[in-house]
Amino acid sequence: MAGLYFTGIFKCSPEYPDAPGRDRFIMSKGHGVPALYSILSRLGFFGREHLKSLRKIDSLLQGHPRYGATPGIDFSAGSLGQGLSVANGIALGYRRQGLQGRVYCLMGDGELQEGQIWEAALTTAQLGLHQVCAIIDNNHVQLDGSTASIKKMEPIADKWRSFGWHVIGAQGHDLDDVQRAYRAAMAEMRRPSVIIAETIKGKGVSFMENNCEWHSNAPTREELELALTEIREERSDPAAKMGVAVHHGLRLKERA
Repeated sequence: MAGLYFTGIFKCSPEYPDAPGRDRFIMSKGHGVPALYSILSRLGFFGREHLKSLRKIDSLLQGHPRYGATPGIDFSAGSLGQGLSVANGIALGYRRQGLQGRVYCLMGDGELQEGQIWEAALTTAQLGLHQVCAIIDNNHVQLDGSTASIKKMEPIADKWRSFGWHVIGAQGHDLDDVQRAYRAAMAEMRRPSVIIAETIKGKGVSFMENNCEWHSNAPTREELELALTEIREERSDPAAKMGVAVHHGLRLKERA
């Protein structure tokens, strides 16, 4: 999302949120919306003070995105698997109106286990909706464990390719590589594109990385401080992460 919104690739302005044919972002894996809220607040769609009201009653920012209630949100998500169908509808509507906007749809790799995703994928290719760009957060972990142990989806790239899509691989934590992937998708004028972004769940926090227990969990105040310390120290000195991780792991063990 940072590679999309903060680089000028995504065409949408908070000053003109209803501009005809503007780009649209469909967050199909709606439980990840706090990251999108953070981005939208920094872009000026709403004040950053609203971030403290996340998931509170009558808040502008609910636990899943709600279209029409939160500025900058293009899709109400709840049940997984629906986003790509909506992206297809928007792209087809734009085509019929002669509008040039692109539609980006973010999905989780666990979400790909939903059958509606693949029905929609067939439709996107059948209609040649090259304005649609799907992004797969391929972190190999879902709510109850690894995706491979629950319902194996690999080889993901071959599946999308066989459905008629232009497949692009990317390192999801490398901003330059993510931008390269978006540009490659924009250059494809015949087929829809899917970016398979390899990511690490809980990246940068030793006790969260690849741990399904943090899929929908919230840290305590102490755990939050440990997580922020690790992230800050890794940014300043990547080589220091190992020592930080061991130190913090011991502290968490002692606390338990």
